[in-house]
Amino acid sequence: MSFEMMAILMFVSMLVMLLTGRHIFAVIGGVAVVFSLALWGAGGEGMAFHASISLLNWYPLLTLPLFIYIGYMFSKSGIADDLYRMMHVWMGPVRGGLAVGTIVLMSIIAAINGLSVAGMAVGNTICLPEMMKRKYDKIMVSGVIQGASSLGIMIPPSVVLVLYGMIARQPVGQLWLAGVLPGFMLAFLFILYIVIRCGIQPQLGPAATKEERSIPLREKFKLLSSAILPILIIFLMSGLFFLGVTSLVESSAVGAIAITIIALLKRRLTWKVMVEVLKETLRVSCMFMWVILAALAFGAVFDGLGAVYAIESLFLSWNFGRWGIIIMMQLSYILMGMFLDDTAMLIVVAPLYVPLIIKLGFNPIWYGVLYTITCQIAYLTPPFGYNLFLMKAMAPKEFTIGDIYRSVWPFVGLMILGLVLVMIFPQIALYLPKLYFGGK
Repeated sequence: MSFEMMAILMFVSMLVMLLTGRHIFAVIGGVAVVFSLALWGAGGEGMAFHASISLLNWYPLLTLPLFIYIGYMFSKSGIADDLYRMMHVWMGPVRGGLAVGTIVLMSIIAAINGLSVAGMAVGNTICLPEMMKRKYDKIMVSGVIQGASSLGIMIPPSVVLVLYGMIARQPVGQLWLAGVLPGFMLAFLFILYIVIRCGIQPQLGPAATKEERSIPLREKFKLLSSAILPILIIFLMSGLFFLGVTSLVESSAVGAIAITIIALLKRRLTWKVMVEVLKETLRVSCMFMWVILAALAFGAVFDGLGAVYAIESLFLSWNFGRWGIIIMMQLSYILMGMFLDDTAMLIVVAPLYVPLIIKLGFNPIWYGVLYTITCQIAYLTPPFGYNLFLMKAMAPKEFTIGDIYRSVWPFVGLMILGLVLVMIFPQIALYLPKLYFGGK
């Protein structure tokens, strides 16, 4: 059997095993070890082992638990509640105002945390009950929370872009800046859709009642102070990093310290809160690490079979042209996103695609943004989108899986529009990196 056929068999074996419902890391790592032993005999598993261990020497990996800690502390300490109340008071009089406030809140969480999981947790515990209490359509509520939480992997400090930088050997600072305008462009498209849709169908997102709007102007301005603390945290993290004051790891540590001090000063940092935050941080960090280690092992064996050259030959033999190959790559990501989370998908496929992207003359920073938007789409694509199952697990029982599936399509359409815009106008992603770092 040729090495190309072995590579295809290995990939298909992984997809089939994923359908069994086993843990992702067990499937990916198990397939890697079995094929390494079958191909190279005793000692072959060492290839997978060395690929995994190399990750532990990657210093920026320390940012992963710190960013996760920041997101959970932001939620558990009640700082997110204060911010959402401010959004409610200021946006309540607008049709769909709470949904718009949810998008803004999620964008702020994304700029603090860098993951979609924390945004989904805040959306379901804080935003969902408030919108349902005010008679919002549950389809609209579900779509808003899932679409908005996906912004966490685009707006810096994005953990996905950090991992992409590791795999593609690209500077994280440039990737973060590249994600700023596309991330806020998607947030703007979501807000525009909500305002137009609720303007046409007011029953989907009714405005706040007259009693809720009768708040003194002085109190409204006082509530604006809730936004100062998140902005301060964002500056301490991303701002100091881009100013060159802190390194990537230092910026995440500064953010973790800042959110802890703020929670302490607001008298929200109880022993119970700290224990809950640390438990969730440990749980999610371990989940990420196991998936990353297993996927690196898979990638090492897959690459050892010459799969990179096989994929390159396959794409080039189809004669689709440069842009046709890009489109095929994005479609393959969406397909895999039905089975894998973004981390596993990135580590399995990026080593195969990034060299081809560079060979075709595309900017790997720009492609990192395309990949991340495609991950957002894959998160929301039935039947196995990652956010779909998170939403089902966290939402009340009245939200059926059918409701959750139907709710995401407008947001998937808006993300596809955003993807097309970034493909047609690469400067949406590349303007800030070029402005700050220079270059072509």
